[in-house]
Amino acid sequence: MHAVEMAEEYPVVDQDSDALDAARLLAERRLPGLVVTDAAGCPRSILPASEVVQFLVPGYVRDDPSLAGVLDESMADRVAGKLSGKTVRSLLPDKPAELARVQADDTMVEVAAIMARLRCPLVAVMEEKKLLGVISASRLLELALAHH
Repeated sequence: MHAVEMAEEYPVVDQDSDALDAARLLAERRLPGLVVTDAAGCPRSILPASEVVQFLVPGYVRDDPSLAGVLDESMADRVAGKLSGKTVRSLLPDKPAELARVQADDTMVEVAAIMARLRCPLVAVMEEKKLLGVISASRLLELALAHH
């Protein structure tokens, strides 16, 4: 099976999209991440949901997780406030990870190898500079297990 046959339509966001809208999209659809495109619509990065969660935790709590126990739950109420007015670009690391991408005719094993090497839950399926769809890790597992 080739990547183009495994690919599905998947939500994408522009680097300059509203960060709060992107977080809502991740939450409402329970997505592992989003494909981030440039202004021309070309995929540039993946925004993992875990990166958004990490952005919401204060740095001092990330450094010392024991401090999380002394914070009250009202911190959750400030989530929207932290993301309001920010762009998706501001949620991405300064040096974004390599975009997991495969070609339309790549095989299931080639797709799995890219996912594993980059430790990425999403792979963009490309034909030249055009995004054809996305393969998620759960979709790949579903197809791999269907053969047994």
